[in-house]
Amino acid sequence: MIELEGVSYSYGGGDLLREIDLTLAPGSFHFLTGPSGAGKTTLLRLCYAALRPTAGRIGLFGRDLAQMDRDGVARARRRIGVVHQDCQFLDHLPVAENVALPVAVSETGRTADAENLAELLAWVGLSARAQALPPELSGGERQRAALARAVIMSPDVILADEPTGNVDWEMSQRLMQLLIELNRLGKAVLLATHDLALIRATKPHVQARVLRIADRRLSVAGAEL
Repeated sequence: MIELEGVSYSYGGGDLLREIDLTLAPGSFHFLTGPSGAGKTTLLRLCYAALRPTAGRIGLFGRDLAQMDRDGVARARRRIGVVHQDCQFLDHLPVAENVALPVAVSETGRTADAENLAELLAWVGLSARAQALPPELSGGERQRAALARAVIMSPDVILADEPTGNVDWEMSQRLMQLLIELNRLGKAVLLATHDLALIRATKPHVQARVLRIADRRLSVAGAEL
């Protein structure tokens, strides 16, 4: 669904990523590791076309990104759910409306189905917080709301940037279980994390590849994980 072939990305005259090959196939699960500043977030942004490569090719759902116009990219992005490291919400809107925003701003102009929205909030354990304002949420509740917002359009691919970075271990496990459930439904998942303990705890429950960025290149992590 998403393919990177020989992708490099440069900024300010220097390479951040070099000759990256990656395929996110239906039902695949990938962890992405590497030290801070290695380029994990940059790679995720390339995957959802927030950045364009300076070399190489990116394919989105069978189309070459270089040949896609703005509308084509927008349509492709609706098939990609993104959970950002620092999830942002509209603080004057309740959780339910924040989660439903991707539907409201889509070109269809439709609104989120109330029953489906209620089911989604229940799935992430936020039914009781549906009318709470974002500043009233805990860190774990914010991350679960961010995940709900990322999947409300039923995307084919989930990209998550350090989704457990600001929550405790128990909440990390809860978030991982939700991502595993999505993967079992056939969604491709790419999760960037520096938490090797989380990867080790998750691997027995999902068939996953562990990838590492180091020295601007992407490789499969060794057996020590």
